[in-house]
Amino acid sequence: MSATTSGGGKKQLTAMDVTDCKNKRKVSVLTAYDYPTARILDDAGVDVILVGDSLGMVVLGLNDTLGVTLDDMCRHGQAVVKGVKRALVVVDMPFMTYEQGVKEALENACKLVRFTGARAVKLEGGRSVIPQVRGLVDSGIAVMGHIGLTPQRAAVLGGFKVQGKTAQAAKKLLEDAKALQEAGCFAIVLEAVPAPVAQYITEKIDIPTIGIGAGPGCDGQVLVLHDMCGLNLGHVPRFAKKYSQLGQQMLETVKAYTAEVAEGSFPAQEHSFAMPEDQLAELLRD
Repeated sequence: MSATTSGGGKKQLTAMDVTDCKNKRKVSVLTAYDYPTARILDDAGVDVILVGDSLGMVVLGLNDTLGVTLDDMCRHGQAVVKGVKRALVVVDMPFMTYEQGVKEALENACKLVRFTGARAVKLEGGRSVIPQVRGLVDSGIAVMGHIGLTPQRAAVLGGFKVQGKTAQAAKKLLEDAKALQEAGCFAIVLEAVPAPVAQYITEKIDIPTIGIGAGPGCDGQVLVLHDMCGLNLGHVPRFAKKYSQLGQQMLETVKAYTAEVAEGSFPAQEHSFAMPEDQLAELLRD
């Protein structure tokens, strides 16, 4: 995989590098919403770090992604970019920041790119957002597409349900994917799509598909970090494999701390600062 060199000496991946992975190797994608997490993911070799509007639910405590603002994405995106040297950072365009037309989409995407330093954005939808995708790409902003279950449109999809379960619906997804490719997307997220459908689409287009709940036939995979690490206190989707239980570990850690504070064993001598004996003596004379 070719890439440009960042200030830290590592190779900074680009949207073109991700596209070039098609039929060569799988692409790893994870979400991050802050600086320390981004550093960990980058050091671990994740290819793409997505600053997802999922931060609304896993970080901000919202019921869905609809309440996430452009300012939210700017602030969290900036923090993530500061922690990354190698991975491509992609920032989600939140609800109603691109749907109304090309002008609005371009203004908001430019704000995201300028403020965060990210070099790619992601937006949801198929043929209905083609003019916006084309406008962004023509202006020099790399765009990742997102079809299948699109959380920002869950209300009109009947909820968080699997998409493309019929042959007709699967064909429409393929048409959306081809249209996004033609408009200039460098990759497409396929969310909550039957595995055979995702593989079918993957084989029919020339840009990478990034699956989430879409089976192993995609060109890459993405998960929400909080889901896979056991940090999500809400609903965890069936397709999210839990690799660890960091939430439980944090709970036990905090319990140990509060117990030591209560009994007076923390802080111990090694956690405290001393004072010169003569200065202490002078202080106590007063």
